[in-house]
Amino acid sequence: MTKRYVHRGFSLLEILLVTGLMAILAGLALPSLMNDIMQARLPESARQMRALIQLTRANAMIEGLRHRIRFPREDELDAQGEQRQPIVEVEDAPLARPEEFRPVLAAWARDETMLRGIRCVKVRLGKPTIDQLLGQDKFVEEADQARLDEIEAKAGESYEEEFPPLVFETDGTSEWATFLLTDAPPKIPSEDIDDDSEFSRVEVILDGLTGLAWLQRALYVEELEMMQENGWPPVLRKDFLTPRKLTEDQVLEIREARVRK
Repeated sequence: MTKRYVHRGFSLLEILLVTGLMAILAGLALPSLMNDIMQARLPESARQMRALIQLTRANAMIEGLRHRIRFPREDELDAQGEQRQPIVEVEDAPLARPEEFRPVLAAWARDETMLRGIRCVKVRLGKPTIDQLLGQDKFVEEADQARLDEIEAKAGESYEEEFPPLVFETDGTSEWATFLLTDAPPKIPSEDIDDDSEFSRVEVILDGLTGLAWLQRALYVEELEMMQENGWPPVLRKDFLTPRKLTEDQVLEIREARVRK
């Protein structure tokens, strides 16, 4: 006797139930997924900013021409038609047109660096100091303005006070520089983005002499005060994006690991 197998399909009710359950699960998971994606945008933008710095430095040495990175002025657009992306320029005729920089048109210089929702709120030239970060050095603001005035006089151009250009010489050297990135919306002024705000901050710190760069979340006031008390510089010289507060033992461990390398 031959066995007959009956293949039973799914009823419309069963399909609707499964579809409904999948929609509910997706609705529950989607906010968490979107939040993870948004949180990843800031460190990813910082990594891309570091890559752009390294590429700009390398091209300055390879081409034997000074390059610079700057952010758009208030009346200027970037390669993406916005005002968020850094602009890479080259002094392509140093003898005929000294201090005249033109945009680098290569794809690596025009790609998106700051992801959607991320912006640079400040560029600080010079090696970071505790007093500067704590706002305790009354001469910092005058020194920064004097440096900007000197840059503008030499270049014959004006720049936004918060965004002086970073120039790479033909040997790859530059000033120390710190690019402060945040996920705070444009309507939030930079001075309101502090330890108590809901927004995150990541610094891309460049040692202009060696070309080494680190990603470091902005240090909390308590951490800066601890470092000031111990005479430690505010640069960890390693990537550090952990949000939890640093202890003295952790800072010592980081410094010792750096020495061992």
